[in-house]
Amino acid sequence: MTATTLMVQGTASDAGKSTLVAGLGRAWYRRGVAVAPFKPQNMALNSAVAADGGEIARAQAVQAQACGVAPTTDMSPVLIKPASDTDAQVIIHGRPVGDMSAVGYQAYKATAMKAVLESHRRLCQRFDRVLVEGAGSPAEINLRDNDIANMGFAEAADCPVLLVADIDKGGVFAQIVGTLKLVSPSERDRIIGFVINRFRGDIALLQSGLDWLEARTGKPVFGVLPYLQGLHLEAEDAIRSEQRLASETALNVQVPVLPRISNHTDFDALRLHPGVNLQWVGPGREPGPADLIILPGSKNVRADLTWLRDQGWETHIRRHLRYGGKLLGICGGYQMLGRQVADPHGVEGQAGSTAGLGLLALATELGETKHLQNVTGALAAGGAVCGYRIHCGHTEGDALANPFLQLRDGPDGAVSADNQIAGTYLHGLFDTADGCNALLAWAGLPDAAADSQHDIREAELNRLADAIEAAIDLDRLP
Repeated sequence: MTATTLMVQGTASDAGKSTLVAGLGRAWYRRGVAVAPFKPQNMALNSAVAADGGEIARAQAVQAQACGVAPTTDMSPVLIKPASDTDAQVIIHGRPVGDMSAVGYQAYKATAMKAVLESHRRLCQRFDRVLVEGAGSPAEINLRDNDIANMGFAEAADCPVLLVADIDKGGVFAQIVGTLKLVSPSERDRIIGFVINRFRGDIALLQSGLDWLEARTGKPVFGVLPYLQGLHLEAEDAIRSEQRLASETALNVQVPVLPRISNHTDFDALRLHPGVNLQWVGPGREPGPADLIILPGSKNVRADLTWLRDQGWETHIRRHLRYGGKLLGICGGYQMLGRQVADPHGVEGQAGSTAGLGLLALATELGETKHLQNVTGALAAGGAVCGYRIHCGHTEGDALANPFLQLRDGPDGAVSADNQIAGTYLHGLFDTADGCNALLAWAGLPDAAADSQHDIREAELNRLADAIEAAIDLDRLP
């Protein structure tokens, strides 16, 4: 292995690990360095299809774009997708190996670590630099045994660690000093210094604290990153509710926050569009009038369908349709629109069958084979689309005679005869400008003038890299 490996760990979840890895990756890529992202273990329901055909965490796909390379399964060798509060699907090198309980996965970690180290070795053979992202915090005492996500990996790979802390949450010095106190001496020695993230105001007012921190720990602060207002990069897992200010005539779009919602990054294009008022409707909230309701993807379709009914959504949807509103289902949401969702093998929980909403003449049977594919094509009514499919179901029925999309490998989805209800397996449906414009026009917003999500992401990655290069002397980093 010839590559230089640097690991970014955080004092807590959402400290800025994903963002710092993406920004450093883009900064080094702009300098002509062959750099790759890597996250040993990720727990998330936002995923993507890698160039080699496997499933990876969405965050690593974005980081790969930052580094100017195609994403591969080696960049996200272990992906854990929760299906309930106690069980999760475990994906190794892009392919599911089974559902495991939290206790069962602990016993499996030695096997997972082998996959992690294999992937890291292959990346080191292909690239000059490997940027590793940790998970949560290295000071989570209950997770230290058999750790593969933080210091367990750093020790095995013998790599230095850069610790990032979020000052916007408050208590940044306690975060850093407390973390150093709780890791072992060898792990403490591995931490080369700190980056403070999301600082607002005059940095001169912070300088005395930085001086104290360096004197107290004997480690340098490599930089203080500013709070970047409105930075729009896909969230690793948590739903981002902030959006650009919508106009008074905005299209009202509602998305129920399912307990096991997946790939909610599908809606980032809507969240950022000034002509759209995107409303995330959580449990216990009464959904109001809308122009478009979208049923999102789900990691547990039958359980989330039951939740929808319990929350009153079936009645709300039928009333919405009577008043002429549009309805769209994506992936698991598409399956819900049919007459039945059957799971004879217990792929997503207890085997059985659940009645669908009965709004499209189709039925779905969940299978043990997961379909993973990057695809391009167009809406049947016009408008280019580019996205990916990640699903376990096989859908059949008369509604498929009127497909919603025409993709390069054939038709996808269905649209009702009155053009009011549509469903598709395609994630990333709104990411192209043409596709988003056509879909918003279908929903009632003509001349939407949407932007390409790829172009928005490129601009944001460069903005992030500019801020990092202004705050951190990259030549000081190993």
